[in-house]
Amino acid sequence: MRTDSAVDLEREMEENRKKDYSLDKIPREYRRMGWLSITNITFGIATAIFYFQMGSVMALQFGAANALISAAYAIIAAGIVGSFIVYLSAKSGMNVNLLSRGGFGYIGASLTSLIYASNFIMYCAFEGMILVTAIHAYFPVIPQWILIVIFGSLVIPLNWFGIKQLDKLQKWSLPIFGIFLIAAIVVAYNRPSVYDGSFWTYMPEGAQIGGTALLLCIGMQHGIMGLTALIASDYARFLKPKDLKIGSIAIGFIPQIFCFGVMGCLGIWFGVRIGESNPGVYIVILLGLGGVLFTVLTQVRINITNIYSASLSLSSFFENMFRFTPGRRFWVVVAAVTAMALMLGGIIDHLQTAMTFQGVALMSWAAILVTDALIVKKLLKIGPPYYDARQENLFKWNPVGVVSLLVPTIIGTVAALGYFGLFLQSTAAFLAALMAAVMTVVLALITKGAYYEKVEATDVNKDDYIA
Repeated sequence: MRTDSAVDLEREMEENRKKDYSLDKIPREYRRMGWLSITNITFGIATAIFYFQMGSVMALQFGAANALISAAYAIIAAGIVGSFIVYLSAKSGMNVNLLSRGGFGYIGASLTSLIYASNFIMYCAFEGMILVTAIHAYFPVIPQWILIVIFGSLVIPLNWFGIKQLDKLQKWSLPIFGIFLIAAIVVAYNRPSVYDGSFWTYMPEGAQIGGTALLLCIGMQHGIMGLTALIASDYARFLKPKDLKIGSIAIGFIPQIFCFGVMGCLGIWFGVRIGESNPGVYIVILLGLGGVLFTVLTQVRINITNIYSASLSLSSFFENMFRFTPGRRFWVVVAAVTAMALMLGGIIDHLQTAMTFQGVALMSWAAILVTDALIVKKLLKIGPPYYDARQENLFKWNPVGVVSLLVPTIIGTVAALGYFGLFLQSTAAFLAALMAAVMTVVLALITKGAYYEKVEATDVNKDDYIA
């Protein structure tokens, strides 16, 4: 027999669950955020100095021209996919975890939720270590483990009140970020460059424009492109219905332009000019204590969005698999503690391996979502024209999504590790995405949409229909 306190606790948990919509679609009447506000939140991702590091590493290892070409490719490819994902999310009121439940089955979708959550937790650890390295370089007397605990814990209270709090934090911190960024550019410009020529002409010995060097740069971009295309769905689900068209394009493309175009290209410029690939080092060299503060600001901005998205995915996974629904705040704490554990365990030493698998898996997942909506639902009229995330209406497994994710991810990961040659190693994520798209259509035709829904939903607003 349950006590009154147990009943009260259960009621409070249910109210919290409904308030943050971590497990439910956003009702149309609660989609009240304008596209500018949502784009502002995604700038927390775009202003991460991880993109500095990507640009600097590519430029110094493979040449600035190849890095610039790969940045243009990333903007176009991730922008197109991201715009479709934003449209689906804003139209349905669901993030990508909930959108996947019909096409994967509500248990099958747990695969995507777990991959997604682990991705954000790992990136939180990577970004956190850039921050810790910068502070430790300036204050070497402070042990790194103390810095990891302090800044790993900081994201918990900053995430406590959900998307409204994120909007305010990103809005007020963006001008400060801009001031620090301009200061770093000015100081670097007035500092003698270690390379005598124009930065875009820099080419390391043995490298040339195009060929293997360009493929390797594109391969590095694939490691992060799937994330930037998918993450906006966590916020786009709050978009006002009247902003659907302009919001889909703006939220889909503007962050990509800033991530790969502005931040990535500045990373190329900083790396060539200073001769250093680690922004945690060269920002401190340029700005001193100001560089430490700049690094703290950028990494906190990105990590609060990493933890927010991780908490939503963990909520979805444990609700699907174990019917465990303690609320998003509980998973904020779990995600932050896990990221701290990874930092303490030296996850940064395995960056390339982690990005390889994550890039292939996320690009495959994005391809499945877009193909399922545009070709399977809209063109072929297979499956329901809407998305429904309620378990009682869905099958546990849908082979269309599950098989289309697992097979390309396995083959793509093997290719990315170099077992099928250099060309497929560098294009593994693209190959996996193409395979996933084709398999989605083939399996939908074979199954004739039989596993998309167990019970037809009769209460879905027709304005939320995708097809």
